[in-house]
Amino acid sequence: MHGKLLPLAGLYLVQGLPYGLQSGLLPVLLRARGLSLTRVGLAKVLYLPWLFKLVWAPLVDTRGSLRVWLMLSTAALGLVCGLLAVLPPAEGGRAGLPVTVAGLLLLLNLGAAVQDVALDTLAVQLLEPAELGPGNTVQVVAYKLGAVLAGGGLLALVPTLSWPLLFLLLAAIYWLAAALVWAAPALQQLPVSQPSERPLRTLHLLQELLAMPGTLWTAGFVLTYKLGEQGASSLFPLFLLDHGISTPELGLWNGVGAVVCSIVGSSLGGALLARHWQPLPLLRSVLRFRLGGLACQTTLLFHLDTPGVRLGPSTVLRGAALLSLCLQHFLGGLVTTTTFTLMMHCSQLAPSALQSPLGPLELLGELFLGTLAGALADSLGLHLCFSLFLALSGMPILYLGLAPSTLA
Repeated sequence: MHGKLLPLAGLYLVQGLPYGLQSGLLPVLLRARGLSLTRVGLAKVLYLPWLFKLVWAPLVDTRGSLRVWLMLSTAALGLVCGLLAVLPPAEGGRAGLPVTVAGLLLLLNLGAAVQDVALDTLAVQLLEPAELGPGNTVQVVAYKLGAVLAGGGLLALVPTLSWPLLFLLLAAIYWLAAALVWAAPALQQLPVSQPSERPLRTLHLLQELLAMPGTLWTAGFVLTYKLGEQGASSLFPLFLLDHGISTPELGLWNGVGAVVCSIVGSSLGGALLARHWQPLPLLRSVLRFRLGGLACQTTLLFHLDTPGVRLGPSTVLRGAALLSLCLQHFLGGLVTTTTFTLMMHCSQLAPSALQSPLGPLELLGELFLGTLAGALADSLGLHLCFSLFLALSGMPILYLGLAPSTLA
């Protein structure tokens, strides 16, 4: 099993780099330059290629070798990073991202989305049913480790690490990962997908997927289970930045510390699933804990948002705020690993051409609220906005009561 999990871990790690770069590093830098929460949130539109995975997922799943798709998409990511290294944005000012840089970041997401389709399909084909728990733990942990390296880790190094050096480093990592794809023995034994005799029709494939037992319910859960969590995790770090926490310190706690807690939560989820815990009862318990943690974070935000209250260097409030970040990421990692196991179980029941389309639904939920969170905060105010996030976090607990018996 280790021969399968090690290459998967390396590939999921590099897949998390663009997410960390644009969710951990970019929003804090833009907010520090004085941009409104609305404009910071709109930067998440760069994730748009992930929503269209259904367009090329059938092509990747049914044409050619997954190994070739992985190698080419990963090498292309290295090329885009190399171009970003020679096109740094101008220093200072309140302007957003230059059009050229934004376009290259969009291409970075496009390459990562193609890589994701091939990698998820590869994992479904490579792992046996008994390996799903450890496999999903590796997937979530490695992805988040990549995110923390490109997000919080780089944010802590921003004062000393230049833009060109940053992207040259990322380019080297991607090219090393492409070499790993070519050399890994476990990936050399994958079968080559045979072209379908009928034209690839995305709508038809989607209809077939939704007809599979339990898929419709799982799609609804995946679409909604992170709405409240994503909204709060998008705004709370920026709120702390506005209230006196420095950029390097925020990178350390929200990037490194919080994601380490998320990795611990994901690992715990895999361990519990490996000990024959069923996903649905585990989700029910963890979602309740997550709701309680978000309620505590919301109460803390209400207090900190009163006039004259600031986070001093050694106050109890500062420690409570940073602890709430870590707790929510820990519980979020536990929820994500369990949900991904549920998603992969549904995918394995489907034909090979249908084994990727559930993934974009999670991103659609995250992208929808993550993009609008800043605009909601600017228009409704933080108090009403976080109350909405709290209500959205309670919805998945009620939705679990509608789970079909096939998933029990």
